[in-house]
Amino acid sequence: MSMSGSVGAATPKQQELKPLFEPLKLGQLELPNRILMAPLTRNRAHADGTPKEMAATYYSQRASAGLIISEATQISPMGKGYIDTPGIYEDRHVEGWKAVTDAVHEKGGRIICQLWHVGRISHTSLLPDGAQPHAPSAIAADAQTFTPNGFEPTSEPKAMTTDDIKRTVDDYAHAAKQALAAGFDGVEVHAANGYLLDQFIRDKSNKREDAYGGSVENRLRFLREVLDGVTAAIGADRTGIRLSPLGTFNDISDSDPETTFSEAVALLNPYGLAYCHFLERFGGDVPDTDLETLGRISSGFDGPYIANGNFDAEEAARWIAKERCDAVTFGKLFIANPDLPKRLALGAALNDWNQDTFYGGGEERYIDYPFLEEDIEEETPKG
Repeated sequence: MSMSGSVGAATPKQQELKPLFEPLKLGQLELPNRILMAPLTRNRAHADGTPKEMAATYYSQRASAGLIISEATQISPMGKGYIDTPGIYEDRHVEGWKAVTDAVHEKGGRIICQLWHVGRISHTSLLPDGAQPHAPSAIAADAQTFTPNGFEPTSEPKAMTTDDIKRTVDDYAHAAKQALAAGFDGVEVHAANGYLLDQFIRDKSNKREDAYGGSVENRLRFLREVLDGVTAAIGADRTGIRLSPLGTFNDISDSDPETTFSEAVALLNPYGLAYCHFLERFGGDVPDTDLETLGRISSGFDGPYIANGNFDAEEAARWIAKERCDAVTFGKLFIANPDLPKRLALGAALNDWNQDTFYGGGEERYIDYPFLEEDIEEETPKG
């Protein structure tokens, strides 16, 4: 953390937050701070998956983040699960995203693309020719998704054939190449939150009896093939991954998550990925025993580890100081505070977020959250 300035001694709070401002290397990227922007679905893309012009403003406003992880971005038409979410598989998507990445880079920022396939968390109205969603097994999720008619129950999925799986592996590799063509600095493979890769990993949703089901090794096979494809396409040092070992969002669970995800983390290590990103908590209080389990799982990863889930700045700094993680992603705080690192460095008040405008809408509470006044001292005082 740069502590230059002439205002006087750092306050106790500024000293407490100092770990957040240490630089960090993630693969190819050199981050100036450890205050990362989480992937945040905002449902504001064009219907064809091309980002709208205001996305460039939204992301560039937040370029002071150590790293921006984009909103989840579908890798194929079959990967779509919600209205007005962006894609990265067609040339028009590349052109739309290039305006975003250019704007972020002009502000000195770094941004990577989160690669997404929702699997069974979809609806036939969102898929080509009214197709059934893809899944490891033909088991419908007890979940809803956002369609043109509002929230509706997800549709009955079809079990993917081995050809479907191979095509989807190719889709991930293609999307990774498209992301770099769009100017992203790398990608994050979304294997969390009950979406397709997570559905294959967990035994509640994966009841297959072939090479992709049954044992933990088999249930991880799809993930391994996706990582093989993506890292061959763009390099492991431009590839991160997101997991949610104890998450239950989208009707997901596993009978032995510690064993399953410990093996998943062991699978990751030989690749030399840029980082591993865990969802530690998804709303509400999490028992200490769960955090201890997650700590045991994440400690098996050899590279940089990023934590996410309802952190405030003080707790994030403590986790980094104790080497429980290397960085933390912030979601709602970045939605409401485009200049979040500056506010934290100065001990300034934070804007409140408006949850009613999280998903869908226009510029309101998307690109109009206020910044600190321009005449406020930019740098933190010297300690």
